[in-house]
Amino acid sequence: MGLTAKERISATKVTAVRYQKETKKQKGIILEEFTALTGYDRSYATYLLRTHGKKIYVSNKLVIVGDAGKKTKRQIQRFYDQKVFTALKDIWFIMDCICGKRLAPIIKEVLPILQKHKEITLDPATQSKLLSISSATIDRLLKAERKKQSLKGLSHTKPGTLLKHQIPIRTFSEWNEQRPGFVEIDLVGHDGGDSHGEFAHTLDVTDVCTGWTETQAVKNKAQCWVFEALKDIRDRLPFDLLGIDSDNGSEFINNELYRYCIQEKITFTRARSSRKNDNCYVEQKNYSVVRRAVGYLRYDTPEELRLLNELYGYLRLYSNFFQPVMKLIEKKRIGSKVTKKYDKAQTPYRRVLASLNVSEDTKKWLKREFAKLNPAELKRRISKLQNKLLNIAAAKRNKKTAGKNKKPLE
Repeated sequence: MGLTAKERISATKVTAVRYQKETKKQKGIILEEFTALTGYDRSYATYLLRTHGKKIYVSNKLVIVGDAGKKTKRQIQRFYDQKVFTALKDIWFIMDCICGKRLAPIIKEVLPILQKHKEITLDPATQSKLLSISSATIDRLLKAERKKQSLKGLSHTKPGTLLKHQIPIRTFSEWNEQRPGFVEIDLVGHDGGDSHGEFAHTLDVTDVCTGWTETQAVKNKAQCWVFEALKDIRDRLPFDLLGIDSDNGSEFINNELYRYCIQEKITFTRARSSRKNDNCYVEQKNYSVVRRAVGYLRYDTPEELRLLNELYGYLRLYSNFFQPVMKLIEKKRIGSKVTKKYDKAQTPYRRVLASLNVSEDTKKWLKREFAKLNPAELKRRISKLQNKLLNIAAAKRNKKTAGKNKKPLE
C-alpha cells in the first residue's frame, strides 16, 4: 500500500536535509531510495529534494524558502479574457439570450451591424476572438448568466365539430415542406389565469420550411377577428401562402375560412384531436416568440391590444431577421435511446433567401429591409413596450386589490 500525501511530504522534508548535504554519488543512492518509497518520477523527486528548504534572496527584506508541503496553483492566461466576455454578454442580451448553438453562427452576421450602428466597440483582437468562438465556449462563458424559466399556461382550444369531415387530417407525406408557404396556425390566449370574460388572443402563423413567424393580436377568439388577422398576415408573408394546418378549434374549423381556402386554392388541413405534436412548429413558436415576449399576464383592454400589435410589429422583424432557428434533419431510435441531428442554425430570413421558390424581386426587397435594421434598437423598442404592458397590468391588479380591501359603509 502506497504512502499518503501527508506521509510523502514528511518523507520529502526529512530526505531533503540529507540529500542536500551529500556528494553526487551518495545523492544518487538517496534518490533511488526516495523514488522507491514515494513512487515519484525521478525528475520530479530530484526537483523536490533540491528545492525544499532552499532560500532565495529577492531583496534584503524578502526571502523565499522552498516548501514541499505547499502547492502553487498554475496561472494560465485566459484566451477569452474579460473584454471578450463583456462583449459576448452584450451581444447575447441583444440576441434575446439564445443558446450557444444558435448564437455562434449569427455572431459573424450581427457583429458588423452592431458596429455599424455604434452599438458595440471592439478592438481587433477581441473581434477576432468573437468571430472564432465556438458554441460550447459560449455556453461555458455564459453559464453563470443564464437563467432558466419554465412556465406553463392554459389552453383555450375548444373542438369545433363543424366541417371536420370535410377538412382532412394532415399527414407529413401530403405536404411539400421543402418549400415556403405551408404554415401552421394557432391561437395563444392572454387570460392571466382567469378565463372569465373577454381577453386578447394572439394568432401565431409559422412557416414549416423556413421558420418565418408572423403574429397578430385579436380582441377575442371570435371567427371574424381571427379570419381578418389571418388575411392581414398573409399580405405580410414574403412568399405565397400555399397551405394552412390548424388544430380543431372552432375559430379555425368554420365555413368562412374553409370557403376562403377553396377560393384561393390554399390547402387546408387539421391536426388530430388532442395531439399537440401534430402542430409542433407553431407550438414551439407559441413559447419562444409569443410567451417570451408578452408572458402570461391578462390583456383585456383596447390599449393593451394596441400595444400588443405595436410590439409584434417590431418582434416580427427581430425574430425573423435576427433569431436563428435549427431544424431537425434526422432522428434515430436505438433501443430506448433517441438520437437527433439538427442542421446549422440560420435565421428565417436566410432560409427564405436560400429558397429556390421565392422570387428574386422578393429577395432583393428583403435584403433592402435587412440593411435598414438594427437589432439592438429593435430590442430596446420591444423592451419599452413590454414595460408599458407590465405597468398597465400592475395598475389593473392594484385597482382590483384596492376594490377588494375597501370597507363598506356602516
